[in-house]
Amino acid sequence: MDTAATFAVRAGTAARRSGRPALLAAAARAAATPLRRTGHTDTALQLLKEAHDALDTAPRLSAAGLDASGMVALTAAYTAAQARMPSTAEQLATQAEQTVARLLRDHGQVPAGAELSPAQCVLYRVGIHQKLGDVDRALAYAAGLEPAVLPTPERRARAATDTARALLAAGDVPTAFVQLQLVERAAPQEARRPSVRALTAEVAARRPDLPGLTAFARRTALRPAT
Repeated sequence: MDTAATFAVRAGTAARRSGRPALLAAAARAAATPLRRTGHTDTALQLLKEAHDALDTAPRLSAAGLDASGMVALTAAYTAAQARMPSTAEQLATQAEQTVARLLRDHGQVPAGAELSPAQCVLYRVGIHQKLGDVDRALAYAAGLEPAVLPTPERRARAATDTARALLAAGDVPTAFVQLQLVERAAPQEARRPSVRALTAEVAARRPDLPGLTAFARRTALRPAT
């Protein structure tokens, strides 16, 4: 296990000892990405599910608690999808959708500063089904997503990135390139991430004739340190 993943596990252990479910949820979500990237998906999923269960057993969750619970479920659903566990991914995504429904029912609206929302659930669904290879379902969710209601430029860029991946899998290269341009428009730094540049390279390999592609690839190339 590399340094980032080891640190993530230690952070989760410290949060667990604190006895505070919301802190465990935050640590679990922070740990999930380095654990997934280093091949420790099972450890990530275990930590996320433990955090979700700790929140789910609380007698009465505040709006912040519901927000944390739903976001942990979404992160766990995406992790399960990456591990090719479709039934687990579906179950967790559904739990997140039920949690946001409860949040809206109990509080009337998504509180300011909360991450969980119906749009956030749809965004994760795009990525979940793309990871599972269910391209038609991923694109159906993408078609129903309104990126403008997502809370940050980075989330809007993620929506476009996940949609581009699904479109490439479906063979629609020109529309995938349109989505990559939306990534740059939403958050230029996101278009320079290695994963997004890999999508740009795939577009270039398959359709080098697309107008604006060469300039886009040049703009989003990783710039050398000065």
